[in-house]
Amino acid sequence: MISLGPFVPLLVTAGILFAGNGLQGTLIALRANAEGFDTSLVGLMGASYFLGFMLSCLYVGRLIRAFGHIRVFAALASLAAVGTLLLVLLIDPFVWIGIRAVMGFCFAGVFMVIESWLNEAIPNEDRARVLSIYRMVDLGAVVGSQFLLPAVGTDGFELFAIMAILFCLSLVPVCLSNRSRPEPPEDYKFEISAVWKISPIACLGCITIGLTNSAFRLIGPLYGQEMGLDLSGVALFMSAGILGGAVLQLPLGFLSDRFDRRWVLIFCTTGASIAGLFLTFVSNGEHTLLYAGAFFFGAFALPLYSLSAAHANDRADKGQYVLLAAGLTLFFSLGAAVGPIIVSIVIDLYGAPMFFAYTSVIHASLIFTALYRMTRRASVPRHARSRFVTLSRTSPVIYRLVKRIVQHETPADRRAQKEAEEHK
Repeated sequence: MISLGPFVPLLVTAGILFAGNGLQGTLIALRANAEGFDTSLVGLMGASYFLGFMLSCLYVGRLIRAFGHIRVFAALASLAAVGTLLLVLLIDPFVWIGIRAVMGFCFAGVFMVIESWLNEAIPNEDRARVLSIYRMVDLGAVVGSQFLLPAVGTDGFELFAIMAILFCLSLVPVCLSNRSRPEPPEDYKFEISAVWKISPIACLGCITIGLTNSAFRLIGPLYGQEMGLDLSGVALFMSAGILGGAVLQLPLGFLSDRFDRRWVLIFCTTGASIAGLFLTFVSNGEHTLLYAGAFFFGAFALPLYSLSAAHANDRADKGQYVLLAAGLTLFFSLGAAVGPIIVSIVIDLYGAPMFFAYTSVIHASLIFTALYRMTRRASVPRHARSRFVTLSRTSPVIYRLVKRIVQHETPADRRAQKEAEEHK
């Protein structure tokens, strides 16, 4: 049985950051609405976050190689705390757009540092177990932080101060408890066409997820308010979606390991489309139906990222792993940078219920695309498939954590690896 002692400081740090980041995404939308910002500007705030996220995935690896993990983590966590306080000191939509871009850069960077440490410290045989714990920390922190909204309120400065405190506290376990020197993220020559050739459906799946799931996380609170939910209701609505995704991740992954992943992908996307249509036609005031719809939307929509990545891993050669990790993250970020803008325009023109009509249209497009791709390419045989693993969309380094889990290895491969480790 693995001892979690060495990983506790990193997991505590990750939990603090997950909580602060999850809370900030919801709070920004609610506070911006209270300040009278136009919905389209709220969409731009969401888009700018993912533009910063994308730039961080491309460049923070170079910063880590130049200055080291701890210095980069300290710098980015400090910037996140400063940015959070500036949000309440400078209440201006265009200032917030710029700050959210910095936030996206910071959060992708700090998670890249944490995941590099975890990747270096976890023995191969324990990777799946530690990754599951990491996902539980992610889920628990994000869901729990939502309920600070009704407990503290969104009108004053208190929640912003709490978030800044969290980001400062995240420095303590990393700076005082971990003295290892993990390898920096690998450098790579990025070729987007090569990623597309590995799996067009995985690339399109990641774009679709960016277009829909980012909009749910960033604009979903506005939908909830427009549908008559108070702060407690908005927190429950968002939490229901996140919990739904957690419930079906592993059962769907189990099915995708045994059947053509594309059929499971189509099944999930169909479920997400139906849940979106259900939420489109829920009447204002029917709160129980809203929570149920959010749960089922999350249950089918959130696992799509892990399913798309698993399908791409089935098609990739071992030497393409780092390239694939960066490429899928980029495709997701491109969709996520556009999704909140489109949704904000849809809400302005047609009202809040059309938010989920938009997600249903996007998901339906992926269904038809997947069906077409199935006529162009045979499925991967079951014995050659990689293992399904649930993934966070935190940084490309998360793929390094699961590399030995998802790659197909024969018994001869495992014997050779064991012999190599014994001779070290």
